[in-house]
Amino acid sequence: MKLSDATLGELPDDVRRPTYDRKALKPGIVHIGLGNFHRAHQAWYLHRLMQQGLALDWAIIGAGVRSYDINMREKLLAQDCLTTLIELDPSGTSAEVTGPMIDYLPIEEGNGPLVKTMADPSIRIVALTVTEGGYYTDSATGKLDVNHPDIQHDISNPDAPRSVFGAIVAALRLRRDAGGLPFTVQSCDNLQGNGTITRNAVVTLAREIDAGLADWIDEKGAFPNSMVDCIVPATGPDEIALVSNLGIEDAVPVTHENFRQWVIEDDFCAGRPDWDKVGATFTNAVHDYETMKIRILNAGHQVIANAGELLSVATIAECMAHPAIRSLFAKVESEEIAPYVKPVPGMTPSAYVDLIETRFANPAIHDTTRRVAFDGSSRHMGFVLPILRDALAAGGPISGLSLVEALWARMCAGAREDGTSIAPNDPQWEALSAMALKARENPGCWIGQAKIYGDLAKDARFSAEFTKWLTLIWSQGTVAAIDAYVSGT
Repeated sequence: MKLSDATLGELPDDVRRPTYDRKALKPGIVHIGLGNFHRAHQAWYLHRLMQQGLALDWAIIGAGVRSYDINMREKLLAQDCLTTLIELDPSGTSAEVTGPMIDYLPIEEGNGPLVKTMADPSIRIVALTVTEGGYYTDSATGKLDVNHPDIQHDISNPDAPRSVFGAIVAALRLRRDAGGLPFTVQSCDNLQGNGTITRNAVVTLAREIDAGLADWIDEKGAFPNSMVDCIVPATGPDEIALVSNLGIEDAVPVTHENFRQWVIEDDFCAGRPDWDKVGATFTNAVHDYETMKIRILNAGHQVIANAGELLSVATIAECMAHPAIRSLFAKVESEEIAPYVKPVPGMTPSAYVDLIETRFANPAIHDTTRRVAFDGSSRHMGFVLPILRDALAAGGPISGLSLVEALWARMCAGAREDGTSIAPNDPQWEALSAMALKARENPGCWIGQAKIYGDLAKDARFSAEFTKWLTLIWSQGTVAAIDAYVSGT
């Protein structure tokens, strides 16, 4: 049956559904970026609170700032903003329909509906899942790129912004001018110091428009750091069929693993839901948790994804079942990543490596290698290269991390080892692909891309290791290079 409020009572008996009155929900959160991850993670935590009769005035209004969000909006509104979550576990699957989202704003040029809604005093949190590449970060400074065309547009047109940060600044200006207080801006993206990065982006843009507004935001606003974790594959025909087999017609179902973690800095300027009552952790040590997760899980994804693409391995679970790729993962994680991760309460780095290895190997999770390899230009900069810099500074081994970078360079050449083409898979794909082909004869030109590698090309150890591995990959193949690394030859 078609998923809607009217059909909730007719769902199969084994499908959990909202027990709260959705008509009584009141908005408290605007969430920008209604992808699968948000609906399986942050929205789920809120749903669990609502199931206990709590946080009923914190319902979510969905939003987007790009034209491609229009399709998601139409699909979600057609089913009353309900989502079917399917938990995938090797021992079986279970399903739950969640309903903490009550509306999805129109997506218009100038973002008028979004700005107006965020300016409403009932909205106390504006949350973001806009991907790592959506923060307009200048790779040289790590701060907002004020020269980006979207940011320049927002500086010149503050009442009709194009970017998410321009819309936030416009809404905060309306709240200040009305004598109100700011909302908390909560990043839920995989960025170390995501709250700090978000504060910088918002305050920097505001200062370009109105210095007094920037000071007001910086003084009275809040931008909590957080760490989010749950493996959530993209939705495709298999996922649509899976939910259909449960007897539900859901145009945008979400599958996810049976693991979630949300660690949050308790820094909110206008209140917050009690997410800790349903498993979230509030702590001042978010950085240690996020470092563990981003370095071991997110960097770990990059360790295996490009090798998988080159070897035509379709999913992350299949990568972990591939002897060479799993050996690469195990050695790089234990010898070149875990040494630069601190323990957190109840978890050592080595134990976390074991946990991630188990999660990656879950055969029920059809997380595609292509999805994980997407936007390598952001993910290698954010996840892998900081570890490489730490290892170089400490005089530690870097051979495996250098091999990972060489595998990425080889993947960006656009062809797998079986001769099939790799479709463009990065916002910078055209430039990366051209450079990857040049690097076949001149490896140094790849790491000479200063926007990605900064001054790393000047490090003789890294340059030598990278050149060795890329040359070997092109001449003998991915498996031969991995075997040479694992055996220490």
